[in-house]
Amino acid sequence: MFSLSTLAWMGAIAFPTDRPALAETIAPGQALTMRSDVQEANSITGVITARGNVQINYPARQIQATSVQAQYYSREKRIILTGNVYVLQEGNSLRGETITYLIDEGRFVALPDSGKQVESIYLVQDASPTPTPAAPTEAEPFNPKPEFKTPISP
Repeated sequence: MFSLSTLAWMGAIAFPTDRPALAETIAPGQALTMRSDVQEANSITGVITARGNVQINYPARQIQATSVQAQYYSREKRIILTGNVYVLQEGNSLRGETITYLIDEGRFVALPDSGKQVESIYLVQDASPTPTPAAPTEAEPFNPKPEFKTPISP
């Protein structure tokens, strides 16, 4: 049996069709959706395991992730992603063999595969942006045939 917190984490894929009122209790935009080949949930331990082609979408925090396996520890509020993990958040990306996401802290901890490294790519805003050239002032348009003026006599 799934608990409400388990269902909230799994998003729309876990809602029983005969109990639509349960789905209405979860705030829109707060659900974390997980897709995978296989999912198992243990209501005694509160651990949900997803295996095979795992895809996670968490719009509330602008997080998307892929991995071979994901385990959600509902009591500790953490997700452990393993196997060729890729995380994308607000244009920043993180790659590693094992990445733990601490939900309450909003923090990722990444570990590499043996003998390899973790890779992070961050979008960095320059402190002093390059000045843009000033817009040209409004000048009279070029007229190839200017009006001739009457000469002024002395």
